[in-house]
Amino acid sequence: MSQLPHTSTGYEHQVNKLNPKKLLNSKWTALNPQNKELHFIVVKLIESEEQEGKIEGCLLQSVMHKTDYEIACSDLKDSSAWQQGWK
Repeated sequence: MSQLPHTSTGYEHQVNKLNPKKLLNSKWTALNPQNKELHFIVVKLIESEEQEGKIEGCLLQSVMHKTDYEIACSDLKDSSAWQQGWK
């Protein structure tokens, strides 16, 4: 399993809104693509071990290469790195 680079710039930016109930199977576009991987689907939600029912991570799968990436769901809120839907 690969890791996507953390893309926080430290500058103020807009925040994508996330609904945990609709996150599974949602589509995302990376605004700073690596290895030509631009489009992703959330294929699995990762629950917190400490708090039952709390989603803290998700598994993204690249559409192009079918590579899996585990990221914190909060990373998808960064609108300078991720855009909801395929653009």
